[in-house]
Amino acid sequence: MTEPSDVTRPVIVTVDDDPGVSRAVARDLRRRYGELHRVVRAESGESALDALRELKLRGNLVAVILADYRMPRMNGIEFLEQAMDVYPGARRVLLTAYADTNAAIEAINVVDLDHYLLKPWDPPEEKLYPVVDDLLETWLASDHRPVPETKVVGHRWSARSSGVREFLARNQVPYRWYASDEPEGQRLLAAAGEDGLSLPLVITPDGKPLVEPTDQDLAGRVGLSTVPAAEFYDLVVIGGGPAGLGAAVYGASEGLRTVLVERTATGGQAGQSSRIENYLGFPDGVSGAQLADRARRQATKFGAEILTAREVTGLEINGPSRTVRFSDGSAIAAHTVILATGVSYRQLNAPGVPELTGRGVYYGSALTEAANCQGQDVYIVGGANSAGQAAVYLARGAKSVTILVRGTSLVASMSHYLVQQVEGIPTISVRTRTEVVAAHGTDHLEGLTLRDATTGVTEQVTTSWLYVFIGAAPLTDWLDGVVMRDSHGFVVAGPDTLVDGHPPKGWQLDRPPYHLETSVPGVFVAGDVRAESAKRVASAVGEGAMAVMLVHRYLERL
Repeated sequence: MTEPSDVTRPVIVTVDDDPGVSRAVARDLRRRYGELHRVVRAESGESALDALRELKLRGNLVAVILADYRMPRMNGIEFLEQAMDVYPGARRVLLTAYADTNAAIEAINVVDLDHYLLKPWDPPEEKLYPVVDDLLETWLASDHRPVPETKVVGHRWSARSSGVREFLARNQVPYRWYASDEPEGQRLLAAAGEDGLSLPLVITPDGKPLVEPTDQDLAGRVGLSTVPAAEFYDLVVIGGGPAGLGAAVYGASEGLRTVLVERTATGGQAGQSSRIENYLGFPDGVSGAQLADRARRQATKFGAEILTAREVTGLEINGPSRTVRFSDGSAIAAHTVILATGVSYRQLNAPGVPELTGRGVYYGSALTEAANCQGQDVYIVGGANSAGQAAVYLARGAKSVTILVRGTSLVASMSHYLVQQVEGIPTISVRTRTEVVAAHGTDHLEGLTLRDATTGVTEQVTTSWLYVFIGAAPLTDWLDGVVMRDSHGFVVAGPDTLVDGHPPKGWQLDRPPYHLETSVPGVFVAGDVRAESAKRVASAVGEGAMAVMLVHRYLERL
């Protein structure tokens, strides 16, 4: 069997147990169609089915299948019947001797045969090529769109399936989704030899199946970097949100050996925003994903290294070196570190919510699920900008969007321009002094119990969609005992580290901490994770750039 190498050219498959005939068929086909098509030949039905499954996983297109009728163990009709399960759209041809024409005629009904050819077919210009020409023309007129991207097969209401899709989307990895109970999803499961009990199944562009992969497994297989290229750097940036990306761009562009480490995907919370309209230089607005992608490409252009799906679990101070430890036990070191870990959405504390998270309940915009909200009633919890941006975006297709706010209005927590947009969209309604007290559903969200905080009255509403934006908490527990934090876990920096006008405990330099420097020399903080930060994209980017300036100042005095 020839080895396929290019997913862009449609494939013609031929199978015949006679090696001489098999080579002759392949030779004639390549002579006429080899420039635009690949010809794959096999000498048994079993090996041809293996080839078809491999082609399926790789996303190749099979246009025509030619099979000899008389083959041992599996005749041509039996082979074509199974081949239909893998490539139902491929045109099917049976090669047969004159004595077997009755079998060929019967096969027209059994396997929806497109044509049968009598052997020998010499000259091919008269007996073979006209038939294949017609079949290729018919195939081209059908829906044969290529699928060279990563493919994800999963259950519609699976939390992990949703998580995989979100991970790929946020990391700008093209993929196509197939529900496990739909025909094409079932074909992919069969081609991978899976029964569908362990989902999601991810098939990478090279045709390799991954069953229930972790984010790190995914990252390594879809082209994202997960392993550092060096052991020591000038600067390690922890966190890939606006502050971290800003630090990576300015650090690398100014000649520092820079590596950015991100737990999930670059962009942070801002990367999940459907539309950012108050960021300088984008009068028509920009999605968080677009902004993050541009910043990531800009950082790598200057030479910054970006590691994805790596969780940092520790920071150690070893003389002039700062060691960053990962969850797998490995570590990298650097002269300086910038903490830009951002914040995560607080969890909604109501019965039923944890069990239904990822199955109708989502934290953040979860834009990969937005298309499924068409014509649906959607509920959003939260009154800040992220909630408003999500409401405006989802209202494009949803039947209704209801924003649930604990306060008396949106004015106190949402930017004026967003309040105006929300008020101007008739399908968006705002319910103040209202909270979610329970979520209901079996395999997915089916309804909510809401309570009016003023009257105490509860009511049941039917919905399959709840998006939660209820404030943020810093992810800094791993810094406990290393750098100074406030009572909420945010990292304290600069003058705020001083105790009665004196440097923090353990500070050994003859100067106080720089403006964005933490209680540990050479460790800086930028963005939302910093105590008293502005919690805006522009200020986070600015702090990332300023932190790099202070890194240079620190390095000059080493």
